[in-house]
Amino acid sequence: MTEPQPTPSPTGASDLPGEPAHDADIHFNVRELADVPSVEVISRAAVMLMSAAAEKLGLAAEDPDTAAERDLDEARRLITALAGLVTASVEYLGPHAGPVRDGLQTLQRAFREASTHPDAPGQGPGEKYTGPVY
Repeated sequence: MTEPQPTPSPTGASDLPGEPAHDADIHFNVRELADVPSVEVISRAAVMLMSAAAEKLGLAAEDPDTAAERDLDEARRLITALAGLVTASVEYLGPHAGPVRDGLQTLQRAFREASTHPDAPGQGPGEKYTGPVY
């Protein structure tokens, strides 16, 4: 997976954070995105959702139970979005499908463990798309 690289500024000035994008940069990024295979776009979106959900579950912290970032309501939304994406695109993911599904199930289990009142099987985040996770 390669990241799109911005084109040099046509004026020769450096592009500083917070500066508006130049038309040449926007056109370059659009052309670059058009060259990215759909499986890569889907995989990147899944990885972003997984990472965000893990953060919201507090899994990046030394002690997830006391993590300042922990927000189970936000984690539920991210996991459900991930489950919808995975379910809708599994046929296109090919060999990537297994690891993405495993990551999703791991997040669903972590959510269940983090909940003070766990959802009934089949009612957890994303389980309407994936089926019950125990």
